[in-house]
Amino acid sequence: MAAENKPESVRAREDRGAARDGLAANQALWDDLAEIHGTDPGDRSYDVQAFLAGGQTLRGIERELAGNVAGRDLLHLQCHFGMDTLNWARLGARVTGVDFSSKAIARARTLAEQAGLAAEFVEADTQRLPDSLADRFDLVVATYGVLSWIGDLGAWMGGAATALRPGGRLVLVDLHPVFQTVLTFAPFVADWPYGGGTPQHDAMAGTYAHAEAFSEPKRSTQYPYSVGEVVTAAASAGLIVERLGEHTETETDGRHILPQGPDGLYRFPFSDTYLPILYSLTAVLPSAPAARQTPRGDSQL
Repeated sequence: MAAENKPESVRAREDRGAARDGLAANQALWDDLAEIHGTDPGDRSYDVQAFLAGGQTLRGIERELAGNVAGRDLLHLQCHFGMDTLNWARLGARVTGVDFSSKAIARARTLAEQAGLAAEFVEADTQRLPDSLADRFDLVVATYGVLSWIGDLGAWMGGAATALRPGGRLVLVDLHPVFQTVLTFAPFVADWPYGGGTPQHDAMAGTYAHAEAFSEPKRSTQYPYSVGEVVTAAASAGLIVERLGEHTETETDGRHILPQGPDGLYRFPFSDTYLPILYSLTAVLPSAPAARQTPRGDSQL
């Protein structure tokens, strides 16, 4: 039966089933990555020993947008195995990290013990945050390679809004959708949609941290969102967008495809200018409770 001829209820069940399959595949992938990242001297993204020696992993953008976090309650969404979460703790925040990978959460708790830092780590899908996190935080932070793994953008934004206290702020820094469309820079190849949220299925043999992470490719599902879709989702969740930035230079190229300039920064050359690599968004939850809206994901997923 052609998709357009199927009853809406049948299409909805199929969509839910596809979403469950995509989430399960992504969890399995990130369980594997949690065991690999930061364990090899050739790792391009995670230097655990430097972190344990006091090294700072946070970049200037998120630190500037978050401001002084000392004494504040901070929720880090999609925290992986916790290095950035714990760096926020080093800056004085009371931190909670959330990730859907049980292996990542186990590693994060071990890393916190090794570093002697206080932190709470919660295993949960960020599209369905537990009620225990509601109204607890001054800041919700999510950075780098975040929303492309989220099938329900509205549920993610709704969860972030629910976790905030009135007057609390969301700080989001992620890869710019323009940059995400690019597979390679030299030669220039673009093979990824700009927005729309349609699931993109892939088989990954390498990751941003390890060029050849797996002997057998691992299935994954990712979702492209435009900047407009991200801002709209934030507004629909009851958040007031304070600032939207598009950044043409970065301290590190997590995808390892851009040229590095003489000043040590990475840029995305385009004609005689540069295209954005990252975007940043800060949004506040209004103090009036009636302004809050919290779209939730389908509970059947």
